[in-house]
Amino acid sequence: MRRFAAFRALVISLVVLVTAFPSISRALDGEALHSETTAARANIVIGFVGGFVGHENLHHGPVQLAQRIRQSAPPGTFIRVFENRRRKQAYEAIVRLLDVDRDGVLSAEEKARARIVLFGQSWGASAAVMLARDLRRDGVPVLLTVQVDSVAKLWQNDSVIPDNVAEAVNFYQPHGFVHGRAEIMAADPARTDILGNYRIDYHKDPVQCPQASWFDRVFTPDHMQSECDPHLWSQVESLVRQRLVLHDTSATTSPGPTTSFGPQP
Repeated sequence: MRRFAAFRALVISLVVLVTAFPSISRALDGEALHSETTAARANIVIGFVGGFVGHENLHHGPVQLAQRIRQSAPPGTFIRVFENRRRKQAYEAIVRLLDVDRDGVLSAEEKARARIVLFGQSWGASAAVMLARDLRRDGVPVLLTVQVDSVAKLWQNDSVIPDNVAEAVNFYQPHGFVHGRAEIMAADPARTDILGNYRIDYHKDPVQCPQASWFDRVFTPDHMQSECDPHLWSQVESLVRQRLVLHDTSATTSPGPTTSFGPQP
């Protein structure tokens, strides 16, 4: 009886521990464990949701996009969506992935292996830029940042793209109390190519968001549409997919855009 009680207490403790610490729960997940221990990391795709949305909420554009890419991404691709307030967790995940020899220090070779794409919507778009800035301090390059109706928090600046980012693109809509930043610029235009600042007008071309909350429908209808616009997110998907390569760390440059982005005439 005592042995059974001790075993039961151990099981309960493990369940509580896993529930209390999401990072441990993710590490126990088969896909995450495989992804984070693979020696040669070819692609890292990190997305951020806006507002107070959960990272697994399939009603939102960034989560849907990650799910679609995950289904047919090249082998070895790491894809994960985070809440915008979990930027530190996203940063730590990237460092773990790049630190192949597990010595706690990113070598020049490990940094060169990085093929990182960051995207997000609303506060999540600003978080993507902030994460790129975090990586710059470590000398880690980023292939692409994608901002969708980017909204910065009071202490953030989502308008200037750091010079460790090779390419950046901004999609925004101009209406309503909450609307995206109209223009992003490169800290160093010689090192960062701004692919465009693309304006989308949902007053002219509205989209339906059947899963949106009543709050979003009443108070932020245009901002809400940027999150569920299928045409917009298909363009983001094309941008991301063009930069995913097969499990080959010898590639050091990203392919140029092969698709026309932004609203069509």
